[in-house]
Amino acid sequence: MNRNVWLLFACQAMMNAVMSGQVIMASLIGHQLTGGSTLTTLPMAIQMLAVMSASIPAGIVFARLGRKPGFWLGCALSLCGSATFATGVWRGDFLLYCLGAIPAGMGFGISQHLRFAAAEVASHDARARAVSLVLAGGVLAAIVGPEMVKQTNGLIGGYRFLATYLYLPVLPIATAILLAFIKLPPAPPRVSVPVPFSAIIARPTFLTAVVASLVGYGTMNLVMASTPLQMLLCGFGVGDSADVIRAHSVAMFLPGFVTGRLIQRFGVYRIILAGAALTAACVVVNLAFVPLFGTFMVALALLGIGWNFMFVGGTTLLASSHESVERVRVQATHDFIVFGGVAGTAFASGAVHTAFGWDALNLTVVPPVALAVGVVCWHWAARRRLVAA
Repeated sequence: MNRNVWLLFACQAMMNAVMSGQVIMASLIGHQLTGGSTLTTLPMAIQMLAVMSASIPAGIVFARLGRKPGFWLGCALSLCGSATFATGVWRGDFLLYCLGAIPAGMGFGISQHLRFAAAEVASHDARARAVSLVLAGGVLAAIVGPEMVKQTNGLIGGYRFLATYLYLPVLPIATAILLAFIKLPPAPPRVSVPVPFSAIIARPTFLTAVVASLVGYGTMNLVMASTPLQMLLCGFGVGDSADVIRAHSVAMFLPGFVTGRLIQRFGVYRIILAGAALTAACVVVNLAFVPLFGTFMVALALLGIGWNFMFVGGTTLLASSHESVERVRVQATHDFIVFGGVAGTAFASGAVHTAFGWDALNLTVVPPVALAVGVVCWHWAARRRLVAA
């Protein structure tokens, strides 16, 4: 891996640390400000909608100005989001807190294109490794984000988590500085007639990549978003939730150091299917065992590894679904669809958990995982028939 990929790894680590801390705080603050209504996870749902919406301005900026200005825009939006969150917590204003999710989500959404930048600066044979390595930056995020929450959440008396939101802007500022030292490809050449979105979506490889990424990310977010709240209801504290989310985040990103090599050795389809199996195993653990601290830890670790295999696998498939001049448009379309679905799961997580309970929430994971397995197997069989022919 070249120097640029490692620098992108560091940038991804810092931007993911912001989201890692937010995952711990969002449902707890929502529960505190709403009194435990079905709107508990609304801030996270809005944030994921903003992540989805970020694909549109990101695609425009990346296409016209190049990668680096687009990533700087993402850093500025992330900083603005943390400042708005802090103001909402300080004033005890749930609506204002929800508004902070818009710039915060857009900043995080733009940072998700760091993995695409890694694929562009790496050689063709090393793309899967580059993508998985940059995503592995989340390992550092898993340490920095939750630890920042643990150490700062009570520093300002009477305003829990306010100090954390005042510390978070350090991370996007450091990312913006680091980006100045990265060499990224220029904006792609403009084409007179862009490929229609309908044509992109109709490609079997693109469709399979989207399904793998969407199901991997959506099911992970569905369970993860309500886990801190479920732990609170089971008598665990903020520190316990932070430890579980940290373990989950490590499980999400640590495999990134080897997932690319596993894809090279066993093939992308087998890795995606393994991820689906691990996600299903998380459901089994949550349903079959007593809700102890260790149960939450093991379940979310399985969920994290499953996410990694499915999301990295989907991103790897996506790289083979387009020409170089189409890359920004195809990548933006992929992320728009994926994070739109993830936004839906963020809101559904709180609503299902409040209305039907923890067991029902976990059971909702099963149908989409089964769908992903079917689509991946269909595309794998079609690809094998094509090769044989």
